Amino acid sequence: MSSGSTAVVPPINCIFGFLEQQTVVTFWLFEQLGTRIRGKISGFDEFMNVVIDDALEIPVDPQTGEEHLDRGKRLGKILLKGDNITLITSVDQ
Repeated sequence: MSSGSTAVVPPINCIFGFLEQQTVVTFWLFEQLGTRIRGKISGFDEFMNVVIDDALEIPVDPQTGEEHLDRGKRLGKILLKGDNITLITSVDQ
């Protein structure tokens, strides 16, 4: 490796880190630009199917990408299939 490069972390390790730290994360959904899911990961499998505690369905303006938390819908505990996940990112709180 060159001196300026960083190690690549496998996605499963990243998800495990979010689980261990109980980090609030946002899931961007495949081909669903108008909705994102936010919550804490409580479990996952090798297919990246994820169990999310205190899930919140957040409407998103597809033009600007702005999340409308005030219009979010509480879902409770859900299972999100890995096929539907485009991106997982931690939430700055």
